Amino acid sequence: MAKTAEYRLGPHEYPRGWFMIAASEEVAADPVPLRYFGREFVAYRGESGKVYLTDAYCPHMRVHLARNTTSYVVKDGIRIQGESIRCPAHGWRFGPDGQCDDIPYSTHGIPKAACIKTFPVIERAGCIWMWHDSESGEPEFDLPAFAEWDMEDSGWVRWRLDPLGTLPVHPQEILDNMADVAHFIPVHGSRDIVYFENEYRDHVMVQRFGAGHRTLVSSGEDVLINDTWYTGPGILLSRMEGQHPSVIMITNTPVEDGVVRVWYALMVKVSGTRADEAGVSMARSYQDVALDAFAQDFELWQHKEAALTILQIPDDGPFHKGRIWHRQFYNPRDKAQEIRDRVNGTHVSIDNRPGAKPQAA
Repeated sequence: MAKTAEYRLGPHEYPRGWFMIAASEEVAADPVPLRYFGREFVAYRGESGKVYLTDAYCPHMRVHLARNTTSYVVKDGIRIQGESIRCPAHGWRFGPDGQCDDIPYSTHGIPKAACIKTFPVIERAGCIWMWHDSESGEPEFDLPAFAEWDMEDSGWVRWRLDPLGTLPVHPQEILDNMADVAHFIPVHGSRDIVYFENEYRDHVMVQRFGAGHRTLVSSGEDVLINDTWYTGPGILLSRMEGQHPSVIMITNTPVEDGVVRVWYALMVKVSGTRADEAGVSMARSYQDVALDAFAQDFELWQHKEAALTILQIPDDGPFHKGRIWHRQFYNPRDKAQEIRDRVNGTHVSIDNRPGAKPQAA
């Protein structure tokens, strides 16, 4: 698949933003090796339960901190001590700030250069999230709150994370979906699109969509309402109203340039109080049905070539605006606002609602 440079997105090979790197349950007692953004990381839990993310290699002799099962550091169960992680080769130990805080055999103290790079990480909604920034800056926007995760007493059922593995496409091909009004009828079975619009609001990209559907509505006059938005380039949330309101999450995280790892999840409100066993079962069935719909997009991405340019016709959505919006995350921070200013605002592709203004040809 094509690389970032071929899409002419900017000087950074990988985008800036919050990205999912693991399910919470994957980071347990032992350090976990991870590979994203073309490099190795290690995630681990301190004894407090807090998750930390570091560069994978000890600065002493570049030994991997997690990929070991035979060292006595591992066998003795001393890799994690307090909030620190110990190298399996020589026992050097690094605190949560990345500074070495113990060299067991040293009689000359600890070199100032003995440190490993650490990365901002948050555990939320059953997921581990990292902030990636080629310029090593602090997060410039917040991770979504995922408020429904803590609303179980109001009938919301927490999602089950569906790991969909790696996909050999650049994130640009996935984000193009946000402007792609023309694929809803042939791919997803929509009917009679009532409205479709995109809003670009700094680091957020929104899609608002209302249409009938072949199977998901009870009558030909019913309309499915979806509000979908990206927070940065790696986290999509989609809210659908109805008898059982739901929130879908789709995440894409670059593994290599032109390869992403994808997760899918859905939370649904099944009642007005905490769901019983039957309610949870219904929520899982609801998620399975919704995943089938996402699989329609996923299959297309699996087998397509890179669309470095799009043979666009006037009735397509605003692909060009979405691609400009995406550039802000591949450019230095001091260039981001200039890019945002080029696209901020709302683009209406279709609006057949009563009282809507006619769209320009």
